Amino acid sequence: MTHPETLILIMAVAVLAPLLAYGAGRWVRVPLVIFEITLGILIGPDVLGWAETGEVLDVLAELGLAMLIFLAGYELDFAEVRGGILRRSVWAWLLALAVGIGLALLLTGADVDRGVVIGTALTSTALGTVLPIIRDAGDLDGPFGTVVLAFGAVGEFGPIIAMALLLGGRQPLESAAVLAAFALLTAAAVVWALRPRPPWFADIVTRTLHTSGQFAMRFVMLLLVCMLGLSAAFGLDVLLGAFAAGMLTRLVLTGAAPESSAAVLSRIEAVGFGFLVPLFFVVTGIEFDLDSLLSGGRALALLPVFLLLFLVVRGLPAFALAPPGLPRADRGALALYSSTCLPLVVAITAIGLDGDVIGPDEAAALVGAAMASVLLFPLLALRVRRTAVRPERAQEVRGASESW
Repeated sequence: MTHPETLILIMAVAVLAPLLAYGAGRWVRVPLVIFEITLGILIGPDVLGWAETGEVLDVLAELGLAMLIFLAGYELDFAEVRGGILRRSVWAWLLALAVGIGLALLLTGADVDRGVVIGTALTSTALGTVLPIIRDAGDLDGPFGTVVLAFGAVGEFGPIIAMALLLGGRQPLESAAVLAAFALLTAAAVVWALRPRPPWFADIVTRTLHTSGQFAMRFVMLLLVCMLGLSAAFGLDVLLGAFAAGMLTRLVLTGAAPESSAAVLSRIEAVGFGFLVPLFFVVTGIEFDLDSLLSGGRALALLPVFLLLFLVVRGLPAFALAPPGLPRADRGALALYSSTCLPLVVAITAIGLDGDVIGPDEAAALVGAAMASVLLFPLLALRVRRTAVRPERAQEVRGASESW
């Protein structure tokens, strides 16, 4: 099938997915991304063979991933995610990195390069994937949502930093210097974003909000492509720029045009979740190497091992270092959400494949396990959360948040 026809088929799948999720919701709440990925596998070359990707679709899928990370950065509110919560989330991820690389080295027979690639992949959290799920479940607002945001943001941001330091092809000191330069420029951009905007800025945002001018959307897209370009110029993963762009956009809009920021965000989400993000997940399913997973016994055997390691490496530190006073069931839900991964696993395994560090079977097992984590862990977390937060326990949760 040619690429234009494939794009039509992908968008048809993107329309079908929420219909299936809506129908399934009568019996069980299934995250939308599950249907998007599964349908992508179904129409892909390893099953029905109806769809194939190319350069144009790959670029659109990369934009979808960037938009997913951008929205994750936008959701991060440092006014709420700070102090003890942030420290605990950082320590939980650092512990996960140490444990992940250690276990990966044991799994690969002390092969350092393979161990670093696999170990880094085990530490990621798909905050961009988790956010729509907890938002649709009504869990985003409140103390529990704040904790998930903090642990998820570090689980999204930390592996990107580790990728730049450990998988960028540079010497560690050179990578650290490049990251420091990028951080300085990003910090300068944050200072600029915190400065008061002139009155005309808020006025033009409001005036063009419902016109073809759409100044705010154009300004947001400019910020996004500038940060993507800056990260690419430094030889860093563009996801780092996307995350930084999301944080900058929140600071600018909430500071300069707070009354319009919600409306602007709804438009950004419409572009992201209406087109680019589902395209990324469907393309991920299409490009999934199902043959490598099913043709070799080793790859299939590794899938449940990696799935368990996601939970052990990322989930257990999150459970152990969750804020004190968080109910035990909520800790379990946090651990499951923290262990949910996919986008960064796809990116990290692609780096490993390009450098001939890991084989197709290991890459297929890692991505397959990451897809299984998206299929299973949010469903389990939703079930745990549904039994965890009852009206009689609401005051207990609020009281615990005051000690964080």
